[in-house]
Amino acid sequence: MKYTNSKLTVAIIAVLCTVSFANAQEIIKDSVKTKPVVKNTSKRQKVDGVIATVGDYIVLDSDIDKSFLELSSQGQSIKDITRCQMLGKLLEDKLFAHQAVQDSIIIKDEEVKEKMNDQISYMVEQLGSMDKVVQYFKKDNEDEFKSELFDIIKTIKLGGEMQKKIIDGVEITPEETRTFFKAIPEADLPVFGAEMEVAQIVVAPKISEEEKQRVINRLKEIKAEVLAGASFKTRAVIYSDDRGSASSGGFYKINRKTQFVKEFKDVAFSLSEGEISEPFETEYGYHIIMVEKIKGQEVELRHILMMPKVSDQSLKDAKEKITLIKRRIENGEISFAEAARTMSDEKETRANGGTLINPKTQDTHFELTKMDPSLYSEVSNLKDNAITVPILDDDPRSGKKYKIITVTNRINEHTADYAKDYIKIKDLALKEKQIKAIGKWTDEKIKETYIKVNGEYRDCVFVNNWIKK
Repeated sequence: MKYTNSKLTVAIIAVLCTVSFANAQEIIKDSVKTKPVVKNTSKRQKVDGVIATVGDYIVLDSDIDKSFLELSSQGQSIKDITRCQMLGKLLEDKLFAHQAVQDSIIIKDEEVKEKMNDQISYMVEQLGSMDKVVQYFKKDNEDEFKSELFDIIKTIKLGGEMQKKIIDGVEITPEETRTFFKAIPEADLPVFGAEMEVAQIVVAPKISEEEKQRVINRLKEIKAEVLAGASFKTRAVIYSDDRGSASSGGFYKINRKTQFVKEFKDVAFSLSEGEISEPFETEYGYHIIMVEKIKGQEVELRHILMMPKVSDQSLKDAKEKITLIKRRIENGEISFAEAARTMSDEKETRANGGTLINPKTQDTHFELTKMDPSLYSEVSNLKDNAITVPILDDDPRSGKKYKIITVTNRINEHTADYAKDYIKIKDLALKEKQIKAIGKWTDEKIKETYIKVNGEYRDCVFVNNWIKK
């Protein structure tokens, strides 16, 4: 999406930054008295000391350097970010983290360690060795450096959870959306890039009853092993087919709004702490769940997913079936939409004639410049009314299946239209409201929290009133 109004652009970027762990509202260009951005700090001597305090948290001068490395490791440019701006970001992190502790928000140490190991790998890659990393940050040894980095990452994660909590209840009404849109001058209306609507038909290979029973029996065996004293976490690492959670021992933290399939949530919220479910089926395969903790409306659990194996003959049969469907559509015997409604194995798209929903916007439009690369490669060269050849899709969540895809609508780049682009405009309006909610919360908490900025950093001109002048 392209925006012609710089203030609108800054606003939208700002809220995206506030809900990510690596950015915050302070990271914007403004008039700031500051030391220059350090591009090669190994050439200058640094005296590491406390430069700010927020509640129970302190900020060291070296924390600014670590934050620059954090942004660089994510591929973001730090060329125009000053040390004062980065300090503003860190002060926000500390304020959010301080309040998160007051609100009893908990971050698991294993999540922090995983992130820390990623960051250390990047630092070693940039500086050459772990010893050079320790030396760069003026620490006495590796353990001291890791301890401080652990605390920094945990603070950022606490801050991120606090921000999510602040905006969790923020909603936008149709009237607020209309008011937001009308307030944008015509010359400054956002411009949305070229888009397309896409539909697909999916044929999944049939699984034999014997194979299903084999998986169910194995899950029952694992449950029995855990009840006898074995580690559920270890078995999830070894056996689970859920690539997204296997490395963390099958761990998830969910609530009723979490985007999991109904069958999974129904089982999860029916269990007591320490209880393990019987094997149950979803569209992804067979699961067992063990509930670790119940905290109000949230459940912390571990699960093991096992996907039944597909035989070569079943895969061959699926390809033949979808090839026949494609031929019938091209011969005019049936429309693509009707074929999807009556013959597709994909429940999410079947009722809508195979039309895909954009997971980022929750509407049916896919902006070409932001489309998933794999989907773009499949449809970018399709002509109107053309259908792809059968595509073997090895989905890590649901296994192998065949699909055919067609483009049902093409939308050229255009200036925002309230009726046609309502969902996008509503999203922009919601982000602006979230910015205001976080801004109001920050102003209030700054007033009631102990904050002190030391030395030359008191000369910084911050977006927020950290100096409390």
